Amino acid sequence: MNAVAVFDTALDRAAAGIPAAFTARHASGEVYRFDPAAWCRDTIAGDDALIGCCTGHTLDVGCGPGRLTSALSHAGRPALGIDVSASAVLLARRRGAAALQRDVFGPVPGAGRWRHLLLADGNIGIGGDPLRLLRRCRQLLAVDGHLHVELAPAGTPAWSGTTTVRTPDGADRTLPWACVPLDDLPELADATGMRVVDTWTEAGRWFATLASR
Repeated sequence: MNAVAVFDTALDRAAAGIPAAFTARHASGEVYRFDPAAWCRDTIAGDDALIGCCTGHTLDVGCGPGRLTSALSHAGRPALGIDVSASAVLLARRRGAAALQRDVFGPVPGAGRWRHLLLADGNIGIGGDPLRLLRRCRQLLAVDGHLHVELAPAGTPAWSGTTTVRTPDGADRTLPWACVPLDDLPELADATGMRVVDTWTEAGRWFATLASR
């Protein structure tokens, strides 16, 4: 079972109402908890402000079961979700969201023309290299586009690289992931040719909006 299969299995279980939470442990000792059951909800407190930022064509990177992609579509805002998990894409489509099975680092429709990109639910961790991910997001955005990111609270230890996931069958699998706290974002953004234009918190969640410099 590879990392993508771990997500597929967890999402299938969550969609069936079976507990599916799992954790990724970094060599530093830090732990990141994934809760697929939360992703399968229709909404999570704090979503509204994030959705409100997206006033044009939006790419939801790591869309999961399509919670945000679907909400944007229902609000009349064009949106596409991408995810490496086949189960995630299937669940997203079932709730009426447009979704494709794609790796953000591979070919993506509309590259360089998206008005908004979303990295919600900790998805700034995708790939285990936030610098590489933000550079890729900048490539996907239109010149005057905006990236909306969910981050760890200020003061949280930052980490990146390879983590170890314990699967439901008791096996260990590796997963490239990262944790980026709000106070690390300005330096990271600057290194990728971007700037932080807004930050906010809601319902215990931390967000920021970035644009190209």
